[in-house]
Formats: sequence, C-alpha cells, structure tokens
Amino acid sequence: MATVLKLGPADHGRPMSRTELEAGEYEQGYQYELIDGRLYVSPLPNPPEGVIEDWVTTKLKDYARRRPGVINWVYGKTRVFVPGRPDETIPEPDVAAYRRFPLDRDFREIRWEDVSPILVVEVLSRDDPAKDLMRNRGLYLQVSSIKEYWIVDPRADPNRPSLRVHRRIGRRWRITDLPFGETYTTPLLPGFKLLIDPHR
Repeated sequence: MATVLKLGPADHGRPMSRTELEAGEYEQGYQYELIDGRLYVSPLPNPPEGVIEDWVTTKLKDYARRRPGVINWVYGKTRVFVPGRPDETIPEPDVAAYRRFPLDRDFREIRWEDVSPILVVEVLSRDDPAKDLMRNRGLYLQVSSIKEYWIVDPRADPNRPSLRVHRRIGRRWRITDLPFGETYTTPLLPGFKLLIDPHR
C-alpha cells in the first residue's frame, strides 16, 4: 500500500511526480503546483487578492454567458499542462477562460490534460510576485492555446489595481500596461470591456 505524502511549505522544491502530487495530503492555506518535476508552494490569496480574483472571474463569466461562441467556460484554479519542459509542469492560474470546453460530454471523462485555455489571469501577491511576473510569463508562452495572459496588480492599493496584458504575437508576448480606471478591450473577446476598477 502506497504511503500518502503529507506536504506543506517546507516541501517547496521537493522532486515529485504528478501521481504523488495528486495523492498527497496538504497543509491548508497554500497552493501546490508541479513545476519541472518539483513541488512549488505559495500562499493562498488573502482577502484583497481574493476579491480581485472574484471580480475578474465575474466579468469573464458574464461575458461567457453572452458570448458562448467565444468563451464557454471560466474557472479558477485550473491546471495547465505545459509541453516541452524538462519534467512535468502544471501551473494553476487564478482564472482561466476556455473556448469550446467540452461541456456536452460526460463530466467524468474530462481531464485537465485534454483541455487548454485561451486566456489565463493571475493576481499578483506580495508574498511571491516573481511567480507570475517571471516564471509564468515564460510557461504560458509555451502553451500555444493561450493567446493572452493578464496580470492584475493590487499590491500598491487593492482598491486601485493595474493590469498588465501579455498578448501573443507569434512566439513572443506584446506587453501593454493599463492603469487603474482605464478600460481594456481585446480582439480575443469581441465586445468585451473591462473597466479596471473592482468597485464597478
């Protein structure tokens, strides 16, 4: 009988397989990802970051209800399988939007490795901003289905966040920074408008 691993922040960097990741027991309050075959541990969001995540998720879900032919499913804490890495790499974005997610199939048959988003969103944390600013920028570029990667930055003031958009142009990102109060539109989501203000 296999031993169940009990894991916590002290296990950050531990070599691990996906089978071990999925079978482990975890100390609460942290997010656990598999990056190049090693466990990556980061704190779960505090309420300010959680409010921002919910705001972005709600905006995208409202759009998906109106335009299911563009995106038909939006969810937080999904798994994204990154090809071409030295070992298994499965980051978990704060929010992901999918086009043609197989909602008509038996849900028991759907696996994360069989689907991939067109848009991922991360909300920066004071505890580990490099994860989203540096690490994930490179990882998400390797996933061809991902056309845009948004980083919402609430660190200076969660009531007045800014937005950094990475838009795929061939094999690189084109980066656009938008301050609080600006409105973001994108050809990826026709008719979508995001006023960068979580109170509105």
